[in-house]
Amino acid sequence: MTDVVTIDYHVTSECSQECPYCWGPQGIDAVDTGTALAIVSKIASFGARRIVFTGGDPLQRPDIGLLIRRARAVGLEVAVSTTGDLLTAEFLAEHGAWIDLISLPLDGACEEVSVRTKEAGHFEAIMRALHQLSRFPEIDVKVATPVTRHNLADVPTIAELLADKSATMPNRLFYNVFQAFPRSMDDDVVWDELVVSDGEFAAVRAEVEAAGHPYRINWLGHETLDRLYVMVFPDGSLTIPSGPAFARYGPVLAVDDLDEVLQRARFDTAKHVRHSKGWSRNA
Repeated sequence: MTDVVTIDYHVTSECSQECPYCWGPQGIDAVDTGTALAIVSKIASFGARRIVFTGGDPLQRPDIGLLIRRARAVGLEVAVSTTGDLLTAEFLAEHGAWIDLISLPLDGACEEVSVRTKEAGHFEAIMRALHQLSRFPEIDVKVATPVTRHNLADVPTIAELLADKSATMPNRLFYNVFQAFPRSMDDDVVWDELVVSDGEFAAVRAEVEAAGHPYRINWLGHETLDRLYVMVFPDGSLTIPSGPAFARYGPVLAVDDLDEVLQRARFDTAKHVRHSKGWSRNA
């Protein structure tokens, strides 16, 4: 049984956003429902404790409800990482009982900043999503901000906005602050226009921490983000990114010994385990 706690299953490349810093899969065809269900069961067989359904946007996949329910049926904790555009009260009413956590991206504390890296209207979509989630207190909420040159100065304001939201939401709220990582399947990204320095990231962290906030904030710099994730891409391939590269290790359904693959990939298991602690109610 592997020591890996969380495996990210990118169930689709389809997405309503075109974020310039995105290091999710792009242009990869997804497997059919039967194969996807088998992949979910395979992830559980590795001994992982939780699965993150992500993408693209997993809500772009019509069978996501079936995948969520399979995950819970095989004993996995379930997180859904979505752009938020398609998150509706109807979706939560139908599938929320099988979801432990929903993760939402927030690139700015207002539309003016958000639109620099997200499509127009995304800020309001996230505000609506947070309001809807407040009606489902059993679902934990994680808000994630990839810090770029476009929103570095706005991070303290985002933290304050979330403090206001946490005061009215019964959900457990977490805030993940990422230093945009120079990794992408798009070769045309100009990273110098996006990536903030380690010093700038440390400075904004110090400013936010000095203010204090009533929820947990996780800071993920470049060193933390590297060799941290075990992924399954939409085509079913096991993918373990390291540095800027997406190393592929064949179909996950054909993997008999995940630990052997992780050793070959020089995966940082200890760091992964440390990072994975926190949001689980069963940790």
